[in-house]
Amino acid sequence: MHATQQLIEIAAGNGGDGIGTIVGGISPNWNVFGPVGAKARIIVGVIMAGAILFLLGSAVIGAVHIRVGNQQHNTMETKKGQTMVASALLGLFTVASMATIFTIVYGFGI
Repeated sequence: MHATQQLIEIAAGNGGDGIGTIVGGISPNWNVFGPVGAKARIIVGVIMAGAILFLLGSAVIGAVHIRVGNQQHNTMETKKGQTMVASALLGLFTVASMATIFTIVYGFGI
């Protein structure tokens, strides 16, 4: 079974509770920030999902720059693509670990 077919089945609800399974995978674990209101949690989750989509798109565009640079033997274009992919992956890591970073900083403050 292909990964895209599995993703479609999960989103359709055949493999779980539907789109909640996918969205629940990127929502942060709130730990000490649990008392934050439900609307604030939704807003933060939407902002994080938007940032993840933007960074994934940036990584794809960087991969296109790498491919075009290799085909045209243009090292500047290839280097631009490598920089875009690396920065997008670093951004993805940062966004994905924001809840952990906030919890550590909060813990140091106590």
